[in-house]
Amino acid sequence: MSTQEDAARLLVRTLEAEGVEYVFGIPGEENIHFVHALNDSSIRYILVRHEQGAAFMAEIYGRLTGRAGVASATLGPGAINLQLGVADATTNSTPVVAISAQVGLDRIYKESHQIIDLVSLFRPITKWSELVPRAEALPEMVRKAFKTAQTERPGAVYLAIPEDVEAAKVSADLAPLPLNIVRTQEPSPSQIARAADLLALARRPIVLAGHGAARARASDALIYFSERLGLPVATTFNGKGVFPDDHRNALGAVGFMRHDHVNFGFDEADVLIAVGYELQEFDPVKVNPDAGKKIIHIHQFPAEVDDHYPVEVGIQGDISRSLHALADSVHRRFDTDGTSRPPVPSTPPASTHHRIRELLREELAEGATEDGFPLSPRRIVADVRAAMGRGDIVLADTGAVKMWMARMYPTYEPNTLIVSNGLSSMGFSVPGAIAAKLAHPDRGILAATGDGAFLMNSQELETAVRENVPITVLIWDDSAYGLIEWKMDLDLGTSSHIKFGNPDFVKYAESFGARGHSVDSAGELLPTLRKALAEDAVSVVTVPVDYSHNLRLTDKLGDLTDPF
Repeated sequence: MSTQEDAARLLVRTLEAEGVEYVFGIPGEENIHFVHALNDSSIRYILVRHEQGAAFMAEIYGRLTGRAGVASATLGPGAINLQLGVADATTNSTPVVAISAQVGLDRIYKESHQIIDLVSLFRPITKWSELVPRAEALPEMVRKAFKTAQTERPGAVYLAIPEDVEAAKVSADLAPLPLNIVRTQEPSPSQIARAADLLALARRPIVLAGHGAARARASDALIYFSERLGLPVATTFNGKGVFPDDHRNALGAVGFMRHDHVNFGFDEADVLIAVGYELQEFDPVKVNPDAGKKIIHIHQFPAEVDDHYPVEVGIQGDISRSLHALADSVHRRFDTDGTSRPPVPSTPPASTHHRIRELLREELAEGATEDGFPLSPRRIVADVRAAMGRGDIVLADTGAVKMWMARMYPTYEPNTLIVSNGLSSMGFSVPGAIAAKLAHPDRGILAATGDGAFLMNSQELETAVRENVPITVLIWDDSAYGLIEWKMDLDLGTSSHIKFGNPDFVKYAESFGARGHSVDSAGELLPTLRKALAEDAVSVVTVPVDYSHNLRLTDKLGDLTDPF
């Protein structure tokens, strides 16, 4: 007769088999067996202060590692609190496995305490949502959950485990299923040939690299492709860093609310080579307003349908192999007047793209010298860049902070500036920074957040202190929802209902056991940031920001008719 074990222990063994290192969550009465079973495992349970924080931690861990982050909660309100981070993960194409308790099978079919149809609630925001009907199903369902979450296009999945299933006894002979890694396919030679024919007749192609290129670790291939053909490369906000901003062909990031410098490169283009771009990152109408560009779509899955994204050639398969194959099939360059050019008008002088890069460099350099107080956003961006190492990670929370950081902050490696551009959720940066430090303990981690977003999940400072996870938080303090004020001022000429009061952030940080720093002049920010980042502690830096620069920027961009 075989021995038996708790189903909770079987669940933990399936998670260990998937390579799970952390489970982020809050225990409840209905999943105490699972939480207790983790004590005898290789998995570290990170107790958080709000389930929303757990989901954001799982998301950022999944984004940085490519392996599904795991968030756990009890039934009812605990599970519901996971939903924002779960939806954020799915819309940002990030693998997450969310697991919650559910009422027992003995009463799930009738009205009773804390019953809600969680599976139906999670279904619209996940790739797969299901109830575990019996303990013996755990090996198959957990394997399916991770395979589904991590397969392109990645996203979140949800499993509800009834309390009597979690507490059941199962045969100890049950084992986790072996992992079967889904391999990406080779690109179609015929599609490569069609794309090469299109480029052979192109006049002014441009490359747009998105989040999918970062997930596929296609930076080296993208650089090869750009250099081989002499093509300029822009990125989405989520794709920042997949093409280094100090490369001679880099144009910067596109996605700002107004027609920015980088958009001029798209205005002149006749062919758009989209590499790992996903439509939820930003609306393609911003770079193809008349739907007249021919589009080559290179990704691991087909493009979504959009009237401003008419795909001429779709190349589905491994992104790096696709880029190499296409580069080797096109026998011309687009940045030279050499003899290999075809008998059609050549690309515009490289000075156009050089001028776009020059404008961004000038903005950052000018910002570094602005000494007004409160600080200009450009000064804050410049000082953050000066304080952070090339491979360090900044999480820019949603709000005016994201707009300034995403358009101006130079990046050189993928996922070194993380934003939420799928769902654009506020409040992810502080819990996300904890996960980022756990994923990359050797890198500096900075959560750049507005004061509004900070206070949405600031309680996770206590988690960072208790779990000894040193992160730095930089609060852009304007006592308002700055991005909404910016939008109101642009569209309505006035703003309302956006102002609020703040605590003393230094004392607030210290009350959690963190270190607090305030900035009282422009010259104090950079040394304060360097000090905070060097501390082996949780540190909070608060800096007053002058958002009157917001309208100055949009007014300036609105007056531009060309980059010269």
